[in-house]
This record gives sequence, structure tokens and C-alpha cells, in this order.
Amino acid sequence: MLLSLGCIALFGLTACADALDEKSFSFADETTISDSNEGAQQWVTGAYSALTYEVFRWDAFPHVLDFDCDYMSGPDWAFGKFGSGNFQDDDHAQQMWEKLYNIIHRCNLAIENIEPMKNASVVAKNNALGEAYFLKSYAYFLLVRAFGDLPIRDYTINSGLQDLQQPRQSVDSVYHYIIGMLQKGETMMYKNTDKDFVLGHASAGAAASLLAKVYLTMASGAVPTGEKVIVRGGKPYQYVNGERVYTSPVAIEHTKTQLAGYEKFDSKAYFTLARDKAKEVIDGKYGTYDLLPYDVLWEKSNRNKVEHIWSLQTVSGDEIYGVSFGEGYAGLLGTAGEVYGLHHGMRDHWYKLFEPQDYRITKGVMHRWQRYHAVEYRGGSYYPNNEEWKRKAQGYTDENGQKVGPVAPFNDGLSYESKNDNTYMAYLTKYTYVTDRTKKRTDIHYPFLRFADVLLMYAEAANEANGGPTQEALDALNKVRVRSNATPKSLTGAGGINNQELFRSAVLEERAMEFAEEGDRRWDLIRWGIYLPVMNAIGGADEVDIVKSRSEKHLLFPLPGSEVGVNKYIQKNNPGW
Repeated sequence: MLLSLGCIALFGLTACADALDEKSFSFADETTISDSNEGAQQWVTGAYSALTYEVFRWDAFPHVLDFDCDYMSGPDWAFGKFGSGNFQDDDHAQQMWEKLYNIIHRCNLAIENIEPMKNASVVAKNNALGEAYFLKSYAYFLLVRAFGDLPIRDYTINSGLQDLQQPRQSVDSVYHYIIGMLQKGETMMYKNTDKDFVLGHASAGAAASLLAKVYLTMASGAVPTGEKVIVRGGKPYQYVNGERVYTSPVAIEHTKTQLAGYEKFDSKAYFTLARDKAKEVIDGKYGTYDLLPYDVLWEKSNRNKVEHIWSLQTVSGDEIYGVSFGEGYAGLLGTAGEVYGLHHGMRDHWYKLFEPQDYRITKGVMHRWQRYHAVEYRGGSYYPNNEEWKRKAQGYTDENGQKVGPVAPFNDGLSYESKNDNTYMAYLTKYTYVTDRTKKRTDIHYPFLRFADVLLMYAEAANEANGGPTQEALDALNKVRVRSNATPKSLTGAGGINNQELFRSAVLEERAMEFAEEGDRRWDLIRWGIYLPVMNAIGGADEVDIVKSRSEKHLLFPLPGSEVGVNKYIQKNNPGW
């Protein structure tokens, strides 16, 4: 097993990069790791580290979580077959299965070596075991949402306690297995306020937050067919005088379909559990969490702090612990500030969900950049392609015939343009906050759980559990909105979200806005049983010609060939694959 022995506290410590440089990697097994508090943590660090250097180090992640949804897009050469729904012609689904099961194996290995320890303190040993249970449950949660029924591998092959080949267990069995591990984790792990908590590791609050998300997923998936959800979308463009003109999203009421495999869950009971668990996190039972001001939300100094309950931990410029997806999401910078990459973004319909003063577009979207090939002719790009931003970027002639020049920062001598094509999208700024954007492998701390998520989970679950919106649910929703300078929602008056359907729809839209490119949108549509109608309402392809048409088979990812036919218990793939 490959462990980073030179950086036990890889996750969150500023000295980590130096430690990696000094000691690189060592092969370690149970004979070289001591029976001690430090040894227990080493086993867990080995499992954590694999999340970075095996899962997120390669292109499949976070693409496999992000790409297949209504609001994200990119040019076809960059968005790939997976982004167009060809899940079996791309290795993303296969990598998701294989790499997450490898995380599970490493967690099992950690558990099997920590449990018999005699010299580790009870508290340190329990915390290490709790972290292993948590990480294992996170891997199973991603897998069960994506693939449905799963083999449960509770032990390593070397233990002799379980054959590698296992039959698929039902969705409800997998979820109950996940719940059991998270319930252990929330009681065994350190709170983020405990003196021995290591910044960047998962905590009791992370386990409780994930448990709320698991309950919410089970509950919404189990809501019976026929419930309604309103989503703004539809056809992305129309032709006017032969020119492609982008449309505004329209509110479309979709009918929910109960998610296959979730029929056994009592929807209201699990919404109640989700509501209560999220409330415990909000009230501080598992540590101290809060929203950060928008201006400092993504700054490096606030990583792993207050709002960021659990994130991927990475190292700038490191070939093993650095991530490369920033090139597509945020772009790489050249020596003169020119941009390379920058080809995965949010669609125009997503941008138009926001009020004009919302920080998530005024500050959270790149409005100006210069691509590397435009340097020679001093060209620049701006977004969005509308009259307001055209006037800012290019200047205009006022009503008195006077020329008004571009406003800062567009008054830099570059010639700016924007078009309705696949090189001009809403590119987000949240992943630009790295040590060095000139490096291909950067230290993006991809967010797995944020406090904003807990607030919106509470708002959604309270609305469903109580049969309609409450003031407390509205307050949780509005905390997220007010932080971003959005107008608070109301339960009364014109535009009031005063019934269960309207409130439900408002929360799901808020999630789409708040968690863009954080791996949530597809799964929100799936669990609410509206993925197919929302995707197909786009009308075939989006404004940059990415195919968005979907059929029943797309509700689950295909099992990889490395499992089907090789595992004697699995002789057929998911429906349609």
C-alpha cells in the first residue's frame, strides 16, 4: 500500500508540500506502521491520499459528477462523449466504479489494521476508525446514486473473510449500510472544535452532514410519481434573420417519477430525519459551522474553515497530489496573463437564473479574459454577449453623438468581442483561487460538503416533512441568498413561494445556482425524478451543440466490463447498456 509517510497530516497543513518533497513516498504495510495514535492515523491518511492521487488526479473526476446535467456545457471536443450521454463509449463511468471501490478497499484495509491496535488511545483509535467509515460511506454513496444495486465489500481480499466476487445488493440495503457507517462516524470522529482535530480531515460534522444528504436523497427519490417540480429551462436559442439568438429560460412544470429502487423508503420519515440531522449541524451539535462572506468564500486562507465542512486536499504543482481539472474549469495563465484551456462552463440559461446584482454572477463569473491565441492581435473576450456588457467592453456613442469609451478593466487597449458560440460561456471564478494558476496541476480544494448545502438541505427537507414551507425553512434558504446579495424570498405577496411545490422548486433552483460545478446538479434532478423531462425540454442540443437528449438508460451509469462477466454474480448490465 502506498502511503505518504512524510506527511501524516497531508490534509490541511501548510508544511505538507515540503514534507512531500523531502520524503516522497514509501511502501508501507502493517509491519512498518506502528501500533500507536500516529499509526492509526497513517492508515487513514493512506485512504484519504488515494482520493487525491487515484480519483481526482485523472480527468474522469470531477467530470463524471458534473458534466451530465442541464446547465453545464462546453465545446464537443472538450466536453467529450460522456457529456453528450455516451456513457459507455467513455471511460469515466468505469473509472468511477473502479477507483471508488479502490477507496473502499483502502478503508477496509485501514479498519482491519486499526481495530486490533492495543497501544493507540481509545479516542484516537475511534476517530481513525470513524474517518475510515466516513470515507467508505462517501464512496458507496457516490456509487449507489450512479449505478443502483451494488456489491458490498466489507473486508479486504487478504483478510480471508470475504470473496472478491460479490452479488449486487439492493439499493435499500446499500443505503442502510451507508447509514450504519455514518452513524458510527458522527459519534466516533472529532468535532472541528476538538483540540486533536486535524484541519482538512473529515469530522463528526462532516459525517452528520453527509448523513443528512443521504436521508434527503432517499426521501426525495421515494416521493411518489405525480408530484410537481418547476425548473427554468427549455429551448436554448432561436434563429432570427439567420443568426442564432439565445433565449431566456422559461418556467416549466415537470412531473416527478419515483426513482427505481427507492420504493421501500418512507419518504416523509426520511425527510424528517434529513431535516432533524441538518438542524443538529446548524445548531452546533457536531462543531462550529457558518457561512463565509461571499468575497472570501473561495480564498485560500479560508480553506477547511467554517463553511468548508469537507473538501479535497491537494498540493500546488505536485504531479501526485495536484489536480489538473482547473485547466478546463478555470483556465491556466501564461506569463502575460493569457488564458489556456477554459472550456468547461455554465450555460447561458444558468446565467440568466440570477438577479443582476447577485454576487454569484457579478463576482463568481469571469466577464473578461484574453486567450493565448488572441495576444498577437491584442484581442480580448467578454461575457455575456448582451448590450449591457457590449457597452462596457467596447464603448458606445451616447445620445449626443459623443463617443464613450470602455469602462475599467476593459479600457486596457485590447479589442474585446463576444459571440454566441462554444468559446463564450459563464466560466466560474471559484476555482481560480489557487497558489499558482500557471501550473497545470494546482491545489484546487474541490468542495464535497459546504455549510450552504446543509442550510439548503434543511430548507428542502423541512418543506417536505411539514407538508409545506415554514418560516424557519425560508430563513435557511434566505441565508444563502442574502450572502450572495440576492433578494430574499417571501412566503407572501407577489412571487411568494407559499406552497410546497413552489418552495421545493425554489430550493432546487437555489442549489443549481449555489453549487454550480460542485457535482450536485445531475443528482438533484435524478433524485427528484425529473432528470429526463428537464434534459429533454432543452430540445436535443444546447446552445453550443452538446447533445442533451436522454432516455431511460441514462438514469444509471453502465457497469464497467471489468465487473460484468468477470464477477460470476453479475451477468448483465444496467438497463439499456
